[in-house]
Amino acid sequence: MTLAKVVILLLALLGTPLFIIIAALALLSFYSEGVDLSVVIIEMARLADTPLLLSLPLFIFAGTLLSESGAPQRMLRLSRLLLGWMPGGLAVVALLVCAIFTAFTGASGVTIFALGGLLMPALLADGYSEKFSLGLITSSGSLGLLFPPSLPLILYGVISESRIDQLFLAGIVPGVLMLILLMLYCMKKSPKSREAYRSPTRGEVVAGLREAAWELPLPIIVLGGIYGGIFVAGEAAAITALYVMVVEVFVKKDVSWRHLPTSMLQSMMLFGGILVILAASMASTNYLVDLQVPSRLFEFISQYVSSKYTFLLLLNIFLLIVGSMLDIFSALVLVVPLLIPIAEAYDINLVHLGIIFLTNLQIGYCTPPVGLNLFLASYRFDKPVVQLYGATLPFLLLLFVTLLLVTYFPFFSLFLVNMWG
Repeated sequence: MTLAKVVILLLALLGTPLFIIIAALALLSFYSEGVDLSVVIIEMARLADTPLLLSLPLFIFAGTLLSESGAPQRMLRLSRLLLGWMPGGLAVVALLVCAIFTAFTGASGVTIFALGGLLMPALLADGYSEKFSLGLITSSGSLGLLFPPSLPLILYGVISESRIDQLFLAGIVPGVLMLILLMLYCMKKSPKSREAYRSPTRGEVVAGLREAAWELPLPIIVLGGIYGGIFVAGEAAAITALYVMVVEVFVKKDVSWRHLPTSMLQSMMLFGGILVILAASMASTNYLVDLQVPSRLFEFISQYVSSKYTFLLLLNIFLLIVGSMLDIFSALVLVVPLLIPIAEAYDINLVHLGIIFLTNLQIGYCTPPVGLNLFLASYRFDKPVVQLYGATLPFLLLLFVTLLLVTYFPFFSLFLVNMWG
């Protein structure tokens, strides 16, 4: 048994895929307790029957098509036409477009690579410094994770058995608050050398609206359909995927229909990885629950931490570390099942916990020394990662302010839920 643990540790250090490590630990744990190893397969079958899980592959497919199409360029051009008059107009446009794009693709890396090449030259040409531009794009890469139909929001709902529609509502106000703080900073940093803004003609605005007309209804389809009582989250995902496929393949023709099977394969491989990690993690979690690990953790923590607010502070520190070391999907499936019983013991609303969790992981992407966005941006722009540390610092400080507000004032997360949820 000890030899098997050593082998698993070596495999992890050699970069073996995470789901193999988690599954191996689960199987080893069950085997050591004499439990039937088919429990992992049973867990996968149970997950496959979860209705909420249906929305994940469909939204992933829609996001994959959007990332491969010309939608980001169209959104950027329209936003610049409409908001370019503001101080810091292009930087504000960058924040909005990155947030919307990440909300639909669910991956900050895709945003940095898809939009970074467009935004970086434009920001530099508009008079922004290289340091500011790098920090803006790097920190904006994960901004949309709180906005519907964010994949991490859906995955948290599946794991915690929370209502997806409530999580969608809960993320809106914190996400908007985060955007407002960053926008104010961008407006303050608007370059004095910025060229005089030329108001677009009516024809240019009409042309921009016409160009992006097919993508503009997407948020209305998702949010209006769900909260208008027309369809549930899974149906919204199916309609969104069909709509995006028709628009990008047959109307805009940005994605060739011959390339469609490749896009489907890429999106389903991503979903398959998430499903296997989730199943293996849930099996491991069941083992830990059987050993009463969550309750023992709470008993240990409560000896030293009696205040709910002190626990939330420690939780934020822990999640920031986790977010800087693991991708968001792995962090969700590994940590959420263990935290939920402890959070409930401190009387923390699970929807509020979800927003705290995702806000931390979103910030963790940009947190030195090993935040994922830092390395992606370093690779994309061919800059030393140490340079990215300094560039993202002002943006990180504003994100930390938002995190504290969201953590200690549940009103921001639960306001819309209590109103419409």
